[in-house]
Amino acid sequence: MSVKSGRTQHTLPQPTASTEEVLVALRSLVDRAMPLIDDQGLTLLGISVGNLDDADSAQLMLPFDEGVRSALDGVLDSVHEKFGSTAMTRAVLLGRDPGIEMPMLPD
Repeated sequence: MSVKSGRTQHTLPQPTASTEEVLVALRSLVDRAMPLIDDQGLTLLGISVGNLDDADSAQLMLPFDEGVRSALDGVLDSVHEKFGSTAMTRAVLLGRDPGIEMPMLPD
């Protein structure tokens, strides 16, 4: 989960459903922004909390030791070869216009 306040941002290391954890993160962000607030004043305080999900979901951690990383790269290469370069993408890009793409010549 990401918490933003003005120009400052913090992403929690693990998903949470705890109001207390979010509040602690927000207070920390305001503390970090306090020198700027003291210097320039404050006209608006905006806070957003994102990447929310229901309590039944689980975010699994990926093991990124060297053996797994090379195996993961091999699997991704196989998927791209079999299904094309658009078969796997970042979730944030789903449903967005990919823009101009370079056509690929067949081998």
